Amino acid sequence: MVREARSRHPKQSLLNNRMLHVDRSCSKRRRLTQQRCHTSSDQDAWDFTGTPYVPVYVKLPLGIINMECELVDPNGLRKQLETLKSVDVDGVMVDTWWGIVEANNPQQYNWKGYKQLFSIVRELGLRLQVVMSFHEARDDDVRIPLPKWIRKIGLENDNIFFTDGDGSVNTECLTWGIDEEPVLRGRTAVEVYFEYMQSFQDEFSEFFNTRSISRIQIGLGARGELRYPSNHVKNGWKYPGIGEFQCYDECLRKCLAKAAEAIGIPKWGSPPDGAGSYNDEPEDTDFFCKCGDYNRPYGRFFLNWYSQYLIDHGDRVLAKAKLAFGDTPISVKLSGIYWWYETNSHAAELTAGYYNSVTRDGYAPIASMLKKHEAALNLTCVDLSTVDEQKDFLEAKVDPEGLVCQVLNAAWDAGIPVAGENALPCYDSEEDDKILEHVKPRNVPAFMRLSAFTYDRLNQDLLEEDNLKEFQLFVKRMHGEDEEDL
Repeated sequence: MVREARSRHPKQSLLNNRMLHVDRSCSKRRRLTQQRCHTSSDQDAWDFTGTPYVPVYVKLPLGIINMECELVDPNGLRKQLETLKSVDVDGVMVDTWWGIVEANNPQQYNWKGYKQLFSIVRELGLRLQVVMSFHEARDDDVRIPLPKWIRKIGLENDNIFFTDGDGSVNTECLTWGIDEEPVLRGRTAVEVYFEYMQSFQDEFSEFFNTRSISRIQIGLGARGELRYPSNHVKNGWKYPGIGEFQCYDECLRKCLAKAAEAIGIPKWGSPPDGAGSYNDEPEDTDFFCKCGDYNRPYGRFFLNWYSQYLIDHGDRVLAKAKLAFGDTPISVKLSGIYWWYETNSHAAELTAGYYNSVTRDGYAPIASMLKKHEAALNLTCVDLSTVDEQKDFLEAKVDPEGLVCQVLNAAWDAGIPVAGENALPCYDSEEDDKILEHVKPRNVPAFMRLSAFTYDRLNQDLLEEDNLKEFQLFVKRMHGEDEEDL
């Protein structure tokens, strides 16, 4: 999920339990039933002593490994990790960047800096969640592009990347249209991802054997999430714009045309007109407006194809991930796209590839695909309050809590584990309470609790004395320990 960090508003209320089911009767807006646990006081409601243990991981910052795959500041990082260990954090999440490891030539992998990093983590008794990051990374200080040899191919053939309706090419990740096309020096994209994962497995076998690596998260698209790059800031997108469809590269256009011909309606073989631009609102467009084309025969055909291509991409890559990593647990990250959620079309979700609308559950098919590969679902935005978000952008019809609950229901129905991440920095008890509300709801079966939580991310603000003390309390509550022992 792409958002700018901002200050938060005080919460007006805290729910003690999770929304349990989705009511879709009579074509009404999705309504989620909430149940509150009965407690003697507000203090008791937020005492998590004796509750089930949920492990807490902290995501390591960008830039700890440079473009030569060297650990930049081993001593400084060790001190930070020692601090995390002192507050009983279970482990860390680490991105392994394709653009660093296979930077210069195909099938030449350099894991040097990651070996040093992983050794430090293991020495301190912390566990590792490792991300296979097949996308570009960018923040204010650090940019990690795709491998040089991939970018060189892209200069000659930009159809290896996603493209929007204006012809703007997005080099953040490869288009899924080349998943099975041998256009990368004789290899398909899926073969490239598989061989990278195999190399990681071979290089770090001892960490797998000792269970130092607890889970592998498989990057499947923009920002490492299973989604199209529909709201890329580089293309001019600003929150809360609806984004744009990303299927105008030659490969995906051919696939769409073929799908239309297969049903005998070749005129449907092009992306929709009237879908607006990145920063439009749904009602500004013919496609996403209340009675728009999204819910007419062509719109349903297109959205089925567009979303199914996303699911098929995940299916292909996860099949290879299971081959590479065997019985090591794997996971996939979904983006928390909660703006325009309280509209009929859910436009921002549709452009990202999640075919979710007032009449259709777009997350159940994704969860079913993840279940096929026994993959966990990692969801962002479990820290956000609908009330607070509406204060900032009332016109955007936001509902992060409704989205979280819908996705969780889809995962529970499919029988897959769920983990969570925060979308914005969290430094006080009210923000922590919102996370705990989603991670450890009261009076629900064990399978309705999250399996792990990752704090995004390690920085100096988190390690500041007051913030660290608050974080230590948060970890204790996640672990179900007595807070008075702090």
